[in-house]
Amino acid sequence: MKALRYAAIMSMLCLCCGVAMPAVAATTDAAPKAKAAGTQVEIRNFAFAPNTMTVAVGTRVVWTNRDEEPHVVTSAGKQFASSPALDTSDTYAVTFTRPGTYAYYCSIHPMMVGTIIVQ
Repeated sequence: MKALRYAAIMSMLCLCCGVAMPAVAATTDAAPKAKAAGTQVEIRNFAFAPNTMTVAVGTRVVWTNRDEEPHVVTSAGKQFASSPALDTSDTYAVTFTRPGTYAYYCSIHPMMVGTIIVQ
């Protein structure tokens, strides 16, 4: 909605000033937000939530640390690069381009485990 309001305001300003408005200002990012909603993994209370997720090939999964302690997202089979140490509110993202099962854990707290299933 903010993008649409911004585009409307910019259109009015451009009409008043006689300036051409770039086409990009009229686009909205509502579709990517809707897709991203199911691709979030929260790190909370020393656990990944959800701890198992099934996604389509090409999906970007984002981990967000909600704990006060740092965590490192590490692929169990070195199938993707490990995150740096994530402090509170830090994020890390991986785009999964091939089907498969990707097990991961926190290398600081190895009892924290999760799985991404890519179909």
